[in-house]
Amino acid sequence: MFNPRSIKHCRACGAPAQYRVPADDNRERATCTVCGTIHYENPLNVVGTVPAWGEQVLLCRRAIEPRYGLWTLPAGFMELGETVRDGALRETIEEAGAQVEMQDLYTMLNVVRVGQVHFFYRARLLDTHFEPGPETLEARLFREDEVPWDEIAFRTVKETLRHWFDDRRTGRFGFHAADIG
Repeated sequence: MFNPRSIKHCRACGAPAQYRVPADDNRERATCTVCGTIHYENPLNVVGTVPAWGEQVLLCRRAIEPRYGLWTLPAGFMELGETVRDGALRETIEEAGAQVEMQDLYTMLNVVRVGQVHFFYRARLLDTHFEPGPETLEARLFREDEVPWDEIAFRTVKETLRHWFDDRRTGRFGFHAADIG
């Protein structure tokens, strides 16, 4: 669960921080009791892809917590100095060792309770050779009826996969945005 009061000490000087509403603001912020530095806490971006090969999607079985051993799309936290698209491509290569052609932004899912926004791009696999990285136990392709739905690690991944298979049936891939409770 996201803790909006997680900053206890100033990152600039190490003094205690207190949550209060700074002048010209409208919400409590962690504020240093000594130097006055205001520390903003913002959502983290999770970026990834829905790599497809025909009617199949590539899933990765997690080798890390949280949700060790469960299946997910190749995704992870966006890094400073990269775009959402670049981060999604990097994560796909790191987690699945998959070579893809990036396509359109496909889903944007707000996960307010944990302070995250998840972005998934559609991606076309260029081949079916995968070299999973250290965060992945296994990477493999699934048709809709083969997806281990009860073993999907995250609700955002399940939601994105449901949209992808629904859109594939209609032949029209649109953009999907939602709030995940």
